[in-house]
Amino acid sequence: MNAVRAVVALALSRRTRPLRAILLYTLLGPLALPLAQAQGAAALKAQHADLRAELASNQFHRPLHVESHQIADDLKGDVYARIEQPFATVATALQDVDHWCDILMLHLNVKGCKASSSPRGDDRLSVTVGRKRDQPLLDAYLLEFSYRVVTATRDYLQVVLEAAEGPLGTGRYRILLEVVALDEQRSFLHLAYSSAYGLPARMATQSYLATTGRDKVGFSIVGREADGQPVYQRGLRGMVERNTMRYYLAIEAYLDALATPAPLRLDKRLNDWYASTERYPLQLHELDRNEYLTMKHKEIRRQLRLASPAAAR
Repeated sequence: MNAVRAVVALALSRRTRPLRAILLYTLLGPLALPLAQAQGAAALKAQHADLRAELASNQFHRPLHVESHQIADDLKGDVYARIEQPFATVATALQDVDHWCDILMLHLNVKGCKASSSPRGDDRLSVTVGRKRDQPLLDAYLLEFSYRVVTATRDYLQVVLEAAEGPLGTGRYRILLEVVALDEQRSFLHLAYSSAYGLPARMATQSYLATTGRDKVGFSIVGREADGQPVYQRGLRGMVERNTMRYYLAIEAYLDALATPAPLRLDKRLNDWYASTERYPLQLHELDRNEYLTMKHKEIRRQLRLASPAAAR
């Protein structure tokens, strides 16, 4: 236990930014996927059929399924959701790298995001992550992801974000999104996150989950109390389930705002994301609405200013 405390103290020290960053990273939930595998259009439709009963009746009261897996040092979370959006609308929105910053910035731990591309197709996302409250960019940690549209057909989309290496032995970072058309008005979406992490990250995370995060739970129901109340997944798998859900809700808020006039979309996305997380206060409540909205508007203004000082005036 003393060794764990020493690692956490070191991680929180301003003099040891890399280790502090990996603690923030592990608390965020893995932005990565060695275990996440694309299923393809036919396989994803088959998964929808297999989950039919679960999608029809669950604790979310909507067609949504969350699961997690851990194998040795690899941690993975998945969200499967049937959405009332035509595939053409979803695919157009989610295959453009520029749109992903609008999505990721909704997460309370994402402090900045910049998309870049080249004629060679070397698309990238530079994502700055940090604590859940207001924070200078210099105190946060920058993650660099490659971005690829692997498959884009008339009924199936697969997008992958990857980073081979991270701080202190972490690696194989991967984000996988795939969507398949169900009919003219509905689509089925799979979002997955996974990562491989080393001893310092594992020790820091386990210490967090044993102290500050000891009451945190995920979404998977692993048992029942004597009175019938659900027992939820805890620990590392509970952590990845919470963050997988946060990112799924960001995608959902982005898609739902597309029909809103452009000047109003940002406020709608922010308010919808916050309201969605508050449906699940046991797992996702962190800030009050005004604190979240004030912080996000400040971060987005800063991002605009850095990207184009003249346009931000």
